[in-house]
Amino acid sequence: MRPVVRASPYLLILTCLFLAAIWPWQADGQDRTTKVTVFVGARLIAGDGSAPIENAEFIVENDRFTSVGRRGQSKIPAGAVRVDLSGKTVMPTMTDVHGHFGFQNVPEGTMSKEFFTRENLIDHMQRLAYCGVGAAIGIGDLLDRSDLHGGRTHWGDVPLQVREEIIPGAALFRTAGVGIAWPGAGAGGHPSRTDVSYPVTTVEEARRAVQDYVLMNPAFIKIWVDDHAGRTKKLTPEMYLAILDEAHKHNVPVAVHNVTLADAKLLMRGGVEGWLHVPVRGGEVPDDEMIAIVKERIARNDRPLIWMTPSLITAWMDTQGGTRPAWLGDQLLQDLYPRKQIEELWGDPLKKMTPEAIEHAREDFAEQGRTVMKFRAAGVRIVTGTDTGQTRFWIGFFNHLDLESLVAFGMTPAQAIVAATRDAAEIAHVNSGMVTSGRNADFIVLDANPLENISNTRRINKVYLRGQEVDRVALRAKWQAAANQAAN
Repeated sequence: MRPVVRASPYLLILTCLFLAAIWPWQADGQDRTTKVTVFVGARLIAGDGSAPIENAEFIVENDRFTSVGRRGQSKIPAGAVRVDLSGKTVMPTMTDVHGHFGFQNVPEGTMSKEFFTRENLIDHMQRLAYCGVGAAIGIGDLLDRSDLHGGRTHWGDVPLQVREEIIPGAALFRTAGVGIAWPGAGAGGHPSRTDVSYPVTTVEEARRAVQDYVLMNPAFIKIWVDDHAGRTKKLTPEMYLAILDEAHKHNVPVAVHNVTLADAKLLMRGGVEGWLHVPVRGGEVPDDEMIAIVKERIARNDRPLIWMTPSLITAWMDTQGGTRPAWLGDQLLQDLYPRKQIEELWGDPLKKMTPEAIEHAREDFAEQGRTVMKFRAAGVRIVTGTDTGQTRFWIGFFNHLDLESLVAFGMTPAQAIVAATRDAAEIAHVNSGMVTSGRNADFIVLDANPLENISNTRRINKVYLRGQEVDRVALRAKWQAAANQAAN
């Protein structure tokens, strides 16, 4: 029998250290060897409203931008991979601050709570990534919550799971939880969503709802203050002011879906940070007192970062009734949704709109647009949010139509891009939204300049998230196969 040779423990330690030094190692599925890529030649829109850099050069190391400037001004690390983007335009990826993801079964054109799975939510984040969206906040998400009577809904924690993941080829996901509303006065549309929010009818219930809500660490607390044109009751001032007070005790911001001028004044005085949709609508407009409240709050530094997602996409789409808008035939839309759905949900209804309905749609869009611009002039930050959720609301494609709606009511293409990139990323608290050193390397390569025509954001050549190119070919093939299967 051969003698057993026992290695010295010191020798084993030295051997392990040597192997670790020479072997490319991985942790959490990520290659830890440094990967450096230099992109040259593109027109670069940084996302902060500054003039574009012509013939730009920027360096990506692993998942971050490390150097950005004009071509030839950077020190290129040895061994860097070179990518020539001459003739292209680069802009940061967008962030969607107001979405209702997870419920849609896109291939079938249906919705239900059963579809709210990890797989389906990731599919929605992949659709966003395909369209150049790097991050999104889900609102009214299906999550376990208190029923306010000692029980719980037991709806699971899928949004919290996905929030913790960095999924290659998918937008980052953040959640604003389930929301709070008077019973039946929360999310509208399909029944799968209408009972998700905390149903509160007293000040005590409102406070208890917030106390349970904050445990999920939401991006913000969403409340609805809307009687749905008199069909339901809505949160009273005492209730929504109690929600604000309780939320701010926990240092959690509040965003509101509101309609009337009277409520908007009380909510603004109470410190609401976010406005999901135009704050005053339904025939009312902001008066001098309303605008003064905004300015005074900003002047005294009382929660001065006030923001709004106008979400006027469908209102803008309706203004084009009686025609066949070019976006109906856009290849980007065809990649995402079956043509039958496109025609049934928008093509045919737009064609059938009466002249009276078209004129009303144009007047309503113009009025709401003027309201947005008034609030913007007073200091409210405009950011992008699609209100995606219903089957008529196209995940990913609506982010581009959102930009077009902003420009249609008076913002410049440059201002709309800032709203969708830097400013929206700030609200979502994601390290994205700008092409600058230290940010995540999230960017879109376009075949045309969106500063000349905002619809050029739809002319996507490539999308990069965290330094990696999104495999758009594979995603497109997956969705086409799912659509074919649903059609059979």
